[in-house]
Amino acid sequence: MVRRQQAADRALRPSMRSPGRPMPARHVERAFWRLIAQGKSTDDVADAVGLSITVGHRLFRQAGGMPPLSLAEPSGRYLSFTEREELALHRAGGLGVRACARELGRDPSTISRELRRNAATRGGKAGYRATVAQWKAQMAARRSKPSKLATNAMLRDYVQTRLSGQLERGDGTIVEGPSSRWKGLNKPHRADRRWARSWSPEQISRRLAIDFPDDETMRISHEAIYQALFIERQGALKRELVACLRTGRALRKPRERARNKPQGHVTADVVLSQRPAEADDRAVPGHWEGDLIIGLNRSAIGTVVERRSRYTLLVHLPRMDGYGVTAPVKNGPALGGYGAIAMKDALQATMTSMPAELLRSLTWDRGKELSAHAQFKIDTGIAVYFADPHSPWQRGTNENTNGLLRQYFPKGTDLSRWSLDDLLAVQAAINSRPRKVLGWQTPAEVIDKQLRSIHQAGVATTG
Repeated sequence: MVRRQQAADRALRPSMRSPGRPMPARHVERAFWRLIAQGKSTDDVADAVGLSITVGHRLFRQAGGMPPLSLAEPSGRYLSFTEREELALHRAGGLGVRACARELGRDPSTISRELRRNAATRGGKAGYRATVAQWKAQMAARRSKPSKLATNAMLRDYVQTRLSGQLERGDGTIVEGPSSRWKGLNKPHRADRRWARSWSPEQISRRLAIDFPDDETMRISHEAIYQALFIERQGALKRELVACLRTGRALRKPRERARNKPQGHVTADVVLSQRPAEADDRAVPGHWEGDLIIGLNRSAIGTVVERRSRYTLLVHLPRMDGYGVTAPVKNGPALGGYGAIAMKDALQATMTSMPAELLRSLTWDRGKELSAHAQFKIDTGIAVYFADPHSPWQRGTNENTNGLLRQYFPKGTDLSRWSLDDLLAVQAAINSRPRKVLGWQTPAEVIDKQLRSIHQAGVATTG
């Protein structure tokens, strides 16, 4: 035991610690959650901070996906782990309290209090060990207190009833709903979920002030409810009640994991964060947004909108020969008309009809129909970027235009029946409609002005 402790002490000495050795526990934990907050995967984070993948997943799961500690470094008011290492070395060398204080630049009372409070006493004799002292200081700093839901039974019953209470018919009888079993994972894919009242934590939190206007004890934030569901050690609400949340997610998912995350056909160099800043403020023409309007029987129309002028192009996507007759072939062409190659060719033909000065970039949804974007860029010179998953506001201009186009192409209708001439007629109508955002000018008028301005600037430069 003594030999093992001596080996551990030697490993923790700053002069002897190799770069590959793991950091102290709290430093590791803080570094772990900082990288999680940056959107990195648990496997990558565990490897980066020197933990096994199993331990990394356990840390993430037990904390419910939420950092259990502040990610900011402790202030200089408290002794750091490095200082505790130095203190342990000085004490082992026989220095007294005041001599150690001088070496560390601390007040003697601080050193005396540290040695008294955080000494290792396992062997029956007080001795100072940096790792033990750090652990004791962290335990004392937690100052954990029971949650509101754990101490207020009335509040807990209210929250639990609104979150997971059973459905009732008009006569008060209980509606059982489908039978299902929570397995500790996310909501089941294409399977029944338990029927419950399923108020969101924010709805519950806001409703408390209406139902109990004079009772200040009946107040709780929605974040506290989420923590009670996601963090195991709080124990106020049963963990399986996360199945009553709309998402059914058993762990909180860090927001950054959903942002700018390459996946499949979307590589790191074409995520939205790589798009030029000039596209954001709409000051420079030539940056476009695009997506598909989907119709009945796998029919579709491509829509592309210029961000500054709101000028719209419609992409004709006719079905390929054999649709509805020939059996689909695995990994074969998509006969619906908007497979990767068909989409690339149709989009290329449509966009290259515009002057080259107006073809700078294209921001698309995450759909796989544009998985041939690399070849599209080579053929047209138009840089392609993909919006983040589940973030339609990043293509707000296109989303708004698609809403306008639904007047002509309603949902639930077959869009393959319209010819290219029909689409061009609708395109002309949309581009000749005055727009409030353009000061009641039409997109056609605005883009015409942009082109004339570009041409005049070119003439002035060459002259």
